[in-house]
Parts: sequence; C-alpha cells; structure tokens
Amino acid sequence: MPADPPAGGANPEQPKKRAPTLYLIIAFKLSKGLLLLLLGVGVYHLRDNNLPQEFRSTLEFFHIDPEKAFFTELANKIGQITPANVRTIARGTVLYSLFSLIEGTGLLFRVPWAGWLAIGESAFFIPIEVYELMRKYSLSMLAILTLNVIIIWYLFRNRDRLFHHHQHANK
Repeated sequence: MPADPPAGGANPEQPKKRAPTLYLIIAFKLSKGLLLLLLGVGVYHLRDNNLPQEFRSTLEFFHIDPEKAFFTELANKIGQITPANVRTIARGTVLYSLFSLIEGTGLLFRVPWAGWLAIGESAFFIPIEVYELMRKYSLSMLAILTLNVIIIWYLFRNRDRLFHHHQHANK
C-alpha cells in the first residue's frame, strides 16, 4: 500500500542534489569577487600617492633599471593618472566585485535569479572576448572565453535541476 501524503497535500521539499560543477562556478565567482574587492581597495589607497615615484621605487626594489626606455615611457603614462581617475577605477572595481560576490552567494543558495545573473554576466562578456581574440590571439583570452561558454551552457542546461527546489510544487 502506498504511503499517505503529508498533511495539507504539500509535497516535502526535495533535498539539494550534488552539483560539483556548480560548486566550481561558485568558487570561481566568489574568488573573483574577493580578489577584485581587494584590488579595488588597494587601488583606492593609491589615490593620493606619487605614482611615478612609487613605480620607480618598485623597479629599484626588484633591481630593474628604471632608466630604460620602456620603463621611462611607462612612468610618463603613470604620471598622467590623476587621483580622480584612481578613485573612479577603484569604485568601479569594488562595484563589480560586489556584483560577483552577490552572484556567487546567490548561486551558493541556489536562488534562480542568481543562475540567470551568472548566465547574463557570462554572455555579456563573450562578444568582447571574441573581439579581443580576433584583434590579438592569446591562450589566456581563449581560456576565459571557453570558461564563460561552459558556465553559460552548464547553468542554462541544468537550470531546472539546480534551482528547482526553491519553487513551490502547488503553483
């Protein structure tokens, strides 16, 4: 004889199924968010520094001749950076890091909007990555493009299985 359904006619919530690829995506998103947050805070702390002098000191610390043409030209470009530019870059980096951290946290709790957010973010960068690959081929850009395509494919193909447990069966 079949077991009686639970009181109220509701089906019990299914336990989360293991999803090792999702966990890798979550780790990637959270790591990227944390690294970008640290980078943004680090850049923000440079806003009032004498960047050309710090660049020169860094080269000297590593026993690199700062008078070589390449480093002199790079120091001149660094000298054109204003504190306002540094603040803008730092703020943008921190905002993007928060986006990645929220996305990773949402995926961790398997909320459906986080899956769509990850798909949308990864899809947003594909045309840029393809353009960069066509402009100048590099293995690192190919790896990033491949990773984004895999993320999109995996999340889209498995969206019902990965995020279904938050939907109510009585809808």
